[in-house]
Amino acid sequence: MSGEWRIVAGCDDIEDGDGITVKIENREIAVFRQGQNYHATDNYCTHAKAPLVDGYLDGAIIECPLHQGRFDIRSGKALCSPATKDLETYPVRKIDGEIQIRID
Repeated sequence: MSGEWRIVAGCDDIEDGDGITVKIENREIAVFRQGQNYHATDNYCTHAKAPLVDGYLDGAIIECPLHQGRFDIRSGKALCSPATKDLETYPVRKIDGEIQIRID
């Protein structure tokens, strides 16, 4: 799998247990921090298109702010209704204090 790595933020730009939105090409991506781990998913809930960075992050689970659908930010898996379609996820790496996302 090949793709281009893009610098999206500094590691200290995201508080632990929080997320930010970044725009790459025509995509809006949520980048979440869980301790020293970072995860990237599509920013919008697959059910009603609410921005997930406005939701409630509990460990590795993000809850949509609109209808409380939940997703695992590590895999993108939809965990409960009304969300039934998984989120797209993106590979993330940390290099020299920067967070990078690979877009294929």
